[in-house]
Amino acid sequence: MIDRRRFLQCVVAAAAVPAAGCANQPNRMFSNELQPDPNQLFDLPDGFSYTVVSRCGDPMSDGLTVPGAHDGMAIFDGDNGKLIVVCNHELAPTSEFGGFGDAYADLPESTKSRLYDRGSDLTPHLGGTTTTIYDPGNRTVDRQFLSLGGTAVNCAGGKTPWGSWLTCEESFIGAGMTKTKTGIEVQSDQRHGYVFEVPASATELVNAVPLKQMGRFVHEAAAVHEPTGIVYLTEDQWHSLFYRFLPNVPGQLQEGGRLQALAIVGEEAKSTHNWDRVDIAVDRPLATYWIDLDDIDGDVDDLRLRGAGLGAASFARGEGLTAAGDDFAFACTIGGPAKMGQVFVYEPSPFEGTEREQQAPGHLRLLAEGSEKSVFRNCDNLTEAPWGDLIVCEDTVNSAASCGLVGVRPDGSQYRIANNAYSDSEVAGVCFSPDGEIMFVNIQYPGMTLAITGPWPT
Repeated sequence: MIDRRRFLQCVVAAAAVPAAGCANQPNRMFSNELQPDPNQLFDLPDGFSYTVVSRCGDPMSDGLTVPGAHDGMAIFDGDNGKLIVVCNHELAPTSEFGGFGDAYADLPESTKSRLYDRGSDLTPHLGGTTTTIYDPGNRTVDRQFLSLGGTAVNCAGGKTPWGSWLTCEESFIGAGMTKTKTGIEVQSDQRHGYVFEVPASATELVNAVPLKQMGRFVHEAAAVHEPTGIVYLTEDQWHSLFYRFLPNVPGQLQEGGRLQALAIVGEEAKSTHNWDRVDIAVDRPLATYWIDLDDIDGDVDDLRLRGAGLGAASFARGEGLTAAGDDFAFACTIGGPAKMGQVFVYEPSPFEGTEREQQAPGHLRLLAEGSEKSVFRNCDNLTEAPWGDLIVCEDTVNSAASCGLVGVRPDGSQYRIANNAYSDSEVAGVCFSPDGEIMFVNIQYPGMTLAITGPWPT
């Protein structure tokens, strides 16, 4: 096993040559050669196979159907060797692939009362999460149910050390009646743009409670700093911030806390986009500090603008976010000169979240940028593999290119793990079972979860 901090220091730009001094190179069994899938679903390397764990429209144990638009997810250990799969569904009130179907009117009040936004029972919000109990030994599903409902556009999120999933609304819908671009009227009873928490232990639909002190904005993903309970957050906007939430009580986010935005020392309101000119060099650490934010639950979607006005750094669509050893890697889907994506790493201070952190500040580092020559394009969700590489989901803006999974080795070289060559859907939610034996990934549209097994590196 390579040293994780060493790994993150060694990952370089997508097309870079091997970095000198990065010892203990991981297994190089992967290449860019994939085997065509006879089922025309998902191409994998030789020796690997998948099982469909969740499919949009299939019946669930609670009488509803599996919603579509599968996005971020996490895997937890269950009882008797089973796995618990908690999966987001990135659905708006007018989405085609909701889980209620024609059954909403017949739902009991005890179910409807647990939804966050019923839309006055006219246009119930369709986002949320499903929970699937998966038996990896038999490759079968034991049970599947809606575990959070009535939320909007649940994109990514993050797994917590205390056994829950933080699901994030990539939305800023206000309360009241609005019209979509196509003229459809949508009634909202609640404001949206929040983080919700779903216990992995839930056995039925939970009460949807927004964690408002984590901010109202167009959320994307979350990741927890285990030593302190601090939660880092990304925002899916062209000019977004990188946030952290300092909880009053670690592990009890409902008890509130303080929201801050990352800034770069000596570079007020720094743009990290590298669009018009290269301002952020690859593999150059930048000292950071954090700025307190106020009016975090406002009526106007301007938190990122006000934060930048206070000196916070801005990013080009912050999306996937994952713990990577002691650090945190996150993707900016349209960053870089070619607007084909960037991967950053935030290295926390040894005194993270305390008054002493400026004695040894945290650092921001640009690790990779996508280009026409790179393997990955438009990185989105990402995770750290058990063998130390970063595994990146693609959400390419080029409709002529298919989206797949790309690994980035410590020496900066890249390899394709899988390819969605049979639809124009992005892939999302990549993560591993706790024992590292199974990789899970979603084909977002119309919606499907795959469990992939094979000779993973050790």
